[in-house]
Amino acid sequence: MVNSKNSLTVVAAALPDNEGRVLLQQRPEGSAMAGLWEFPGGKVEPGESPEAALVRELHEELGIAANPETLVPITFATVNAGDKALILLLYGCPDWVGEPVALHATALRWERPVMMDALPMPPADYPMVTLLQAWLERRAAPLR
Repeated sequence: MVNSKNSLTVVAAALPDNEGRVLLQQRPEGSAMAGLWEFPGGKVEPGESPEAALVRELHEELGIAANPETLVPITFATVNAGDKALILLLYGCPDWVGEPVALHATALRWERPVMMDALPMPPADYPMVTLLQAWLERRAAPLR
């Protein structure tokens, strides 16, 4: 995925716990969309794969180590962000190590996807929640 003068690729992670919840972070004051809850992640740098960018961003933002080999593409969204198209890629990240800490965010919280509609989130995140819920349900289902 390449950023250009007309587009910007952003990656985000759904970090699940054992209770069917996913980690969200609150955008800090002074940032765009301050106070909104979002999936952790960030921009893909030039020459970087989306997966490598996500592993880097999770380390920078939360202090955790994610296994890039177990990242699962869940869904994507394209948003008109003024003069650029914002391409948001949401990955499931089932294999990570460490205790998440809000290194850049105002706060962290674990939330069930069915409760996310009640949270103030960036508009692009809401449509992804249904597919996130389906991914979590598939993970929890026993293998046949």
